[in-house]
Amino acid sequence: MLNASGPSNADSHSRSLDLFLAEQEVISPGIQNLALLSQLVLHRGEGRVLTDVDGRRYLDFMAGIGVCSLGHSHPRYIAELTNQLNKVTVGSFTCENRVKFLTRLTSQVPGDLGLTQLYSGGSEAVEAAVRLAKSYTKKFEVLAFWGGFHGKTGGVLGLMGSTFKQHWGPLHPGLALTPYADCYRCAFGLEYPACGIHCLDFARQVIKLNTTGELAAILVEPIQGTAGNIVPPPEFLPGLAQLAKDHGALLIADEMLTGFGRTGRLFGVEHFGVTPDIMTIGKGMGNGFPVSGLISSRTVMSAKPYANPSAASSSYGGNPLAATAAWITLETILEENLVENSDRVGAFLLGKCQELQEKYPFIGSVQGRGLMIGMELVKDRRSKEPLDNKVCEIIYRESLQRGLLAMNYSPHFRINPPLSLTRAEAEAGVAILDEVFGYIEREVSYH
Repeated sequence: MLNASGPSNADSHSRSLDLFLAEQEVISPGIQNLALLSQLVLHRGEGRVLTDVDGRRYLDFMAGIGVCSLGHSHPRYIAELTNQLNKVTVGSFTCENRVKFLTRLTSQVPGDLGLTQLYSGGSEAVEAAVRLAKSYTKKFEVLAFWGGFHGKTGGVLGLMGSTFKQHWGPLHPGLALTPYADCYRCAFGLEYPACGIHCLDFARQVIKLNTTGELAAILVEPIQGTAGNIVPPPEFLPGLAQLAKDHGALLIADEMLTGFGRTGRLFGVEHFGVTPDIMTIGKGMGNGFPVSGLISSRTVMSAKPYANPSAASSSYGGNPLAATAAWITLETILEENLVENSDRVGAFLLGKCQELQEKYPFIGSVQGRGLMIGMELVKDRRSKEPLDNKVCEIIYRESLQRGLLAMNYSPHFRINPPLSLTRAEAEAGVAILDEVFGYIEREVSYH
């Protein structure tokens, strides 16, 4: 089904390549690597299948990097946005669909997180969450984690736990980083559970010795996404919640990727029995429409200066189109039981990926929750040295040639398909991966 006939992307006469090269003449460098490597020009999507301008079809294991929750061209989603397009599309005024979305969302969030503010992108929402934490605590320092990703704008760039932030000049002051509970690649060379969750003890020392005692927030992803869909042990998030409380700080759970059913729960924190003080939300909440937000309690949200008129606002956030996208996405997720589907199909897919791990020595680790699954690709299981990017790029291209679009172009292979993925589609995707990995094992020197 997915290996439809048509020119390959490497064909010099393909429309995809022609359009890709034409765009390269007018677009700035720095676009996403997956687009540069694939040279794809997509024409349409339906369900979990994408079709390019040359008629080639791809099973989508990426979902626009976790944003296309419902699948492509969902009829109800299209109908509601089309209806709103014919009414009004801009402005910060109250609109009916925003009221419906916020009311429905409030009924689903944990604890007393009853108020929501809407934005247009992830970085904007995380920066707003930090401003809110500073307003409430009257302190200014933030602790985040190695491997974390919270956006690329100046206010949060220093909270990124990777080398990406290097060579951009001075970072925002008051930011500290500490290792995440990545048990496969423990920063301390320890083994869980014998380690006693040493990373929590280390975080206490970081706060004590690397800050000025003015901790406003601990910012954490319940499951780290960009780092490779890393699932921490069950004690980690409760321990962070207590650590924040001990220092009079707020716990901010960044649910950009984990939220809205991705992990088999509506929100990732539900796996760990934790209610954060603030949650940031985005990506899957609008099925691809650029909408994000933060959720907190009335007590926290009332803190000034955040609560002053216009202080928490966003020109694009929560406009009628964004509100409609968020409302119909949430309604559809709940009414079509996509959280449960994510849990059920995700468990099946995880098991199939673990079977691949048993078969191929360059798969070092497989972990995940729901339809948020991570594979660590390695040269050697003993050293855990990551597989070379060049080999991963071969895996990516070979997957595309067989009709699978997946984020397997780096050693941290993330599987984030639409939440509507079927069991049959999960099995088809794994069959393609099996074929590609078999090719790598036979034909490519990866050690």
